[in-house]
Formats: sequence, structure tokens, C-alpha cells
Amino acid sequence: MKTKLTINDIARLANVSKKTVSRVINDSPRVRAETRDRIKAIIAEHDFSPDLQARALAFRRSFLVAMIYDNPSPQYVVNMQRGILDTLEDTAYQLVVRPCDRNAPRFYEAMQAFLEQQRLFGAILPPSVSEDEKVAELLRAANCPYVRIASVVLDEPDRMIWTHDAEGAAQAARHIAKLGHTRIAHIRGLETFRSSHERLRGFKSGLAEHGLDLPDDMVIEGGYTFDSGVECARILLSRTDRPTAIFAGNDEMALGVYQVAREMKLRVPYDVSIVGFDDTPIASRVSPTLTTVKLPIREMGKSAAAMLLAPADAPKRTEPISFMPEIVVRESTAKPAK
Repeated sequence: MKTKLTINDIARLANVSKKTVSRVINDSPRVRAETRDRIKAIIAEHDFSPDLQARALAFRRSFLVAMIYDNPSPQYVVNMQRGILDTLEDTAYQLVVRPCDRNAPRFYEAMQAFLEQQRLFGAILPPSVSEDEKVAELLRAANCPYVRIASVVLDEPDRMIWTHDAEGAAQAARHIAKLGHTRIAHIRGLETFRSSHERLRGFKSGLAEHGLDLPDDMVIEGGYTFDSGVECARILLSRTDRPTAIFAGNDEMALGVYQVAREMKLRVPYDVSIVGFDDTPIASRVSPTLTTVKLPIREMGKSAAAMLLAPADAPKRTEPISFMPEIVVRESTAKPAK
């Protein structure tokens, strides 16, 4: 009876490590093409077929890629997942989605337990988890590769996706100013999100280019949710000097402004212009269609996963991957009514 070869036998015949054989079996891109072809030829010659448990044990990790997030926008989360899955498709890797609450009393303990239990291949961190240095420290201590997606550069280039949120918000400000608006408000995101600070900073900068300022009483903190957009819009649109244009920190909150405008019989964009951020699918489906700052969230997730799966011998990046926002002008903005 012919003895069945083990993964160790394949590694010996190919003159490579067991880990390298595991990577080839699991379609990891982290192997040179020449080495991959040689190992595949030996596997085919000996009709080698490893079982799933042996694959994981040989690699000493699961084949799980985690997306760890605390973003309250459902559409953002879905688009990010789709992008990651675009890259993981046709590989042995699977996506684990791990929602969390950074304000929970035992948040870091829960994260450490999650990392120890799952033995992840790697992790992708969208905002605002990406902005938490202690989470990055936990991942490094667990020897777990990760990629951070953030509005500013927070880590080494081969661990960073940079989204330039301030520039996107500045584009929103320029668009509103060029239309002739002077009574302008901003519904910002959560104080705990770096993106909220960057979007506020960029918006103020863009207005200043046109000689406009943003009074403190025209800035209200929302929660990056539809309901918080409704709450903030009620305050702003009930003022005697109500703004003629509102820049919301994301599309979810912008839709909340739509809701309040309808309740108050205000016409969008003739009585109030509205600008969002992210360009989620709903932006082009709502009526009137929403002017918003486009961030290609799905592409960001796709790139983050590709960065995580990059070959071990790939050249070190000297710059992070960048996604530059751009404003998409639709029907929700116009010149202020005279």
C-alpha cells in the first residue's frame, strides 16, 4: 500500500519550509512564482491532498481575516466588507466581521481575547478603531499583521490606507462658497473619530479660501447616524437665521437633514442646500440626489485586503496607499434663494 505523503514530505522534496508549502496550498500570494510552480508540480506528481486541520496547524494560524470596526454607518460597513471580499474571493481566506464599542469598559480585554482565540491571519481596521493606538499595539504583540484605514497617516506605509478627509471636506466648502452661500452650518461626526476633526478642519480651511468663517454655533456634533442627523438638523433649521447650506459629516446624517427639511416644508436645494460625505449608494437614489464627497469605500477595503496578503518578499512601501476624495455634484445644492 502506497504511503500517503505529509506536508513535511512535500516541503522536503521542494526544499522549502512547511510554511511555504502551506501558503501555496492556500493560494497565498506571499510566495515567489517560481517556488509556487515547483511546489504545485510536486503536489500534483504525488497526488497530495492535505486535510483542513493540518493546513491550519501547519500555518499556526487560522485563515481568517478580521474586519474590526465600530463605525455606526451600516452602508460604510457593508461597502468595506464587499471590498475586502473582492480580494479574498478564490483564496482560502475567510472574512470575520467583528463589531465593537471602543467606549465599553472592557474593550481592550475583549480585543485581546478575540485575538488569542481566533489566531487571525490578519486584521483590517477602518475608522475609528484604526485610530486607536492601543489596538495596534495588541495586534503587534499578537504578531498579527494589520492594515489601518484612516484620515491621516498613523503607522508604517505598508500598514496604512490614507483617505485625506480634510481635502474632501475642503472641496465641499469650496463648492458651497462658490454657489454664494454665506450662512453655512456643519453637522460634524463624533468627537472620538479623527475623521470628524479632519473634516471640520478641512471644511473651515475651504471656507477661509473664500473669505468665509464657520461660527462655533453653526457646528453641531452628530453621531454619524441618520437619527443624529435628524436631531442636529432640527436645531439648525429652527433658527431664525437658519443656514442656507449644511455640510453633514457623512451621508447618513445628510439624509437626516432631508427628513427634517421635508417636515418643515423646506425645499431642497432651494431653501437649504445639503452636502454629505462618503458617496454611499443611497446618495444617488434619494430625491433630489445628494451632492456628496466621494470616498471609494469598496476600493479601500479591496486595497487593504490586498496589502494584507502581499507577498512577504514584496518591496517595502515608502508611501501609504492614498485615496483622494472628490466632490460629486448632484441635485441637493444650488445658489441660495434671494
